[in-house]
Amino acid sequence: MAKISLEAARVNAGLSQKEAAQALKVSNKTICSWENGKTFPSTKHIDAICELYKMSYDDINFLPSNSL
Repeated sequence: MAKISLEAARVNAGLSQKEAAQALKVSNKTICSWENGKTFPSTKHIDAICELYKMSYDDINFLPSNSL
């Protein structure tokens, strides 16, 4: 199975950037930065993202698409 982008995982979970940011206790800017590949979530945040989006780490591409 192909991995999906961090943004697609959030959208599939039915969450806006604001909702995801609130649930993960980070700013909207942080979510945007992660989704655009400018910064990367910490291990703690990756675990929380997987739980929030109800997806496995193996199913989400945490790298920007242009780095593949």
